[in-house]
Amino acid sequence: MADINNSLLAREDELNQALVLLHFAFRAVIARPDAILDSHGLSRVHHRILYFVGRNPNLSVNDLLKILGVSRQSLNGPLQQLIEMSLIQTEPDKHDSRIKRLSLSKSGQSLETILSGDQRQRFAKVFSELGSKDEAAWRRVMARLAEK
Repeated sequence: MADINNSLLAREDELNQALVLLHFAFRAVIARPDAILDSHGLSRVHHRILYFVGRNPNLSVNDLLKILGVSRQSLNGPLQQLIEMSLIQTEPDKHDSRIKRLSLSKSGQSLETILSGDQRQRFAKVFSELGSKDEAAWRRVMARLAEK
């Protein structure tokens, strides 16, 4: 019984170490973008909006809600701020004028490139150092963690 308890405690310690690494890695990946966002009066949620609109031009607000997994109420304020700052443009859908289509303006593209570019460079450097097998393993772990 003592061996089982020691084994469980050792595994819990390993899992806690994984959580610590996740915390510090996340902090390192977001540090520079967070500072840039702060200088613009923006936050991480704004970056997520810019990122996903940038990857999905002409995205509808409803599709953005699904991607982000947030309520309309929580998206409305940050999205309106990005629109007012001319970082995101809206236009009515060609077939249904009730649907708003979102895209990045030139300044929105520029800001998103700066924010995500720092993160892409960090990933590229680490993946290059570790190799494709480790990158594939990391991707599998992240994909499994993201499953609902």
